[in-house]
Amino acid sequence: MNIPHSEICNPHSLRLGIFGGSFDPVHRGHLLLANCCLEQASLDAVWFVPAAEQPLKPHGPRAGAAHRLAMLRLATENRPEFSVSTIEIDRGGVSYTADTLEAIGKQEPSAELFFLMGADSLAELPKWHRATDICRLALPLIVRRAGSPPPDLDALQPIASTDQILRIQKNQVNMPGMAVSSSQIRQRIATGSDWNKLVTPAVADYLSKHRLYVEAR
Repeated sequence: MNIPHSEICNPHSLRLGIFGGSFDPVHRGHLLLANCCLEQASLDAVWFVPAAEQPLKPHGPRAGAAHRLAMLRLATENRPEFSVSTIEIDRGGVSYTADTLEAIGKQEPSAELFFLMGADSLAELPKWHRATDICRLALPLIVRRAGSPPPDLDALQPIASTDQILRIQKNQVNMPGMAVSSSQIRQRIATGSDWNKLVTPAVADYLSKHRLYVEAR
């Protein structure tokens, strides 16, 4: 399901996963992570929320918002459980997760929110803007990739209660290892290396048609 933020509406309570990032471009690893969270955490839906500007990536996305939204919609068009929200792009400026979760919570007051994040980002979470509020507004779903070490949940002690940490531990998600990243795809496109299989066919066609990331970055 691919609809603007203003049109996303759920008439009843649901378990809603929020998946933020640059998605520059969206790739199969993103989709696999979302699907693992959907199944293992029994989510009803996952919203992909592309950032306008990420605070930890000061140089910003390489592709513009319109391109990143178009690719997300193409990547998720056959998955009714997946939606694309423009909330951060509509808001503009630096995209802070706490602000987004707060806004979605007001929009969907009956929904139980879950924040999807890779275990490799866990150690940095206490440094995020309003990190304590993130844990209050949504349950972080920590995704551990196969072959990676267990996440260090002690890193959450400054921003989460013991009960919250226990709940986060109980709801950890596992996913198969997949060696793919957006930066890797951009580099492969720029250097003429194989990249097509790292994204869905529709996204590959879009990237080729619009010649995105062709110039070395």
